[in-house]
Amino acid sequence: MADQRNIVVTGCSSGIGAHCARALKADGWRVFATVRAEEDLAPLAADGIDALLMDYTKPETITALVETVSSRTGGAIDALFNNGAYGQPGAVEDITTDVLRLQFETNFFGWHELTRQVIPLMRRRGRGRIVQCSSILGLLPYRFRGAYTASKYALEGLSATLRMELYGSGIHVSLIEPGPIATRFTANALAKIREHVDVEHSPHAVEYRRQLARLEGTGPVNRHKLGPEAVYAVLKHALDAKNPRPHYLVTTPARQGAWLKRLLPADLFYRLMCRLD
Repeated sequence: MADQRNIVVTGCSSGIGAHCARALKADGWRVFATVRAEEDLAPLAADGIDALLMDYTKPETITALVETVSSRTGGAIDALFNNGAYGQPGAVEDITTDVLRLQFETNFFGWHELTRQVIPLMRRRGRGRIVQCSSILGLLPYRFRGAYTASKYALEGLSATLRMELYGSGIHVSLIEPGPIATRFTANALAKIREHVDVEHSPHAVEYRRQLARLEGTGPVNRHKLGPEAVYAVLKHALDAKNPRPHYLVTTPARQGAWLKRLLPADLFYRLMCRLD
């Protein structure tokens, strides 16, 4: 198709990335979907999606991805949806600096590297869309999610600055800030807390047990959790609108939290946030 648009979507083995890659394909995009493991390539390829390996923590795979997509499209990358990420739970005092660095390598530095390699291709064509799947935790702090929150706060600042720097270029930058979405994110977080946090010897051990019960599915169910289609609804707007928004809040808790942060005195807001599970 002569008018078919090309998009790179990262983190497509499951969840938001997998859903959005397939939905974009159904809407007429040529989708280049990235995963980290070879076994995740086949399901995407079976649906007519260009599935490629890429790991944000390995710069050589980022360069190889951009070169491959550029070769297959004649340098025509219309959009980039940065999505692949994970959440490292744990109190700030319980995670080492090396663990924090790992969180930033995947959630921040790799996104920057991929984005800066794609921008020159967009500049040559005078247009493009860059959409970052951030989080409501890029706007609000949350206990025991300091590493993830810090990576998303950094992403918010970098992306908002990039948006301003690209004014007039034809390239638009938007941030999607979801609240709770039904994905494998929770399962991955459970693995990370077991890998990197000494739960039993922490001063927060009691709280960790409550958190682990929730992550394991034996605690209270979050009735506000939505499916990944909620993210796709705003992704479509960010990709198609003449003037896409800088920010797209997704889910009721995300919208409520952002509203309360603007409304309440800071100390009261933080004390309220401390009461959230």
